[in-house]
Amino acid sequence: MFRLTVQDVFAIKGRGLVATGRVELGRVSVGDEVRINDARTVRVDAIESFRKTIDEAVTGDNVGLLFSGLGRSDVSPGDVLSSGAVGPVSDGVDVRL
Repeated sequence: MFRLTVQDVFAIKGRGLVATGRVELGRVSVGDEVRINDARTVRVDAIESFRKTIDEAVTGDNVGLLFSGLGRSDVSPGDVLSSGAVGPVSDGVDVRL
């Protein structure tokens, strides 16, 4: 189970696309498959946190995830990266008094 809302996106020529954000739920490892907005599935090629390469990111980590084969238009700020049985992000709460 994993969820990250993309805060920023960078294209690195010759490497791929980096999506940055804070891991909101669960954990992600290099080689894991993640979904972009519950649609397209891509593989995590590398993870960096504060300019250090790491093998796994957990809840609360600010990270950059590298994806090869994606273009700048494939991921945008606000998109949700997820894996496993993660429910949809809520648009709000309805309250009746």
